[in-house]
Amino acid sequence: MYLQGDLQTVFDALYHMGVIDPVLNMDWSEAMDDLPTYHDDLNHVVTIVNSHKGSMGELMSELGRFDNTLLGYLAMEVAREFADFHSRDSLH
Repeated sequence: MYLQGDLQTVFDALYHMGVIDPVLNMDWSEAMDDLPTYHDDLNHVVTIVNSHKGSMGELMSELGRFDNTLLGYLAMEVAREFADFHSRDSLH
């Protein structure tokens, strides 16, 4: 499942929640080994993010219901999609 909408808002929400810095400092390859354990939960969070139409504060409130490990995976997904977007943008 892919994130839809404003990736910057999702990134900003995660940043203000303190999720981004720990994710930047972690070993992503090790984290990816554990991703299958969180796959269904991550899809649920992505669905919530994709359906969100309110403010960043409301998004932060919704995301605050989930644990930091799951939010870390969401942050990695945001980073992956930013990278995909920028690589497509630079090719055209």
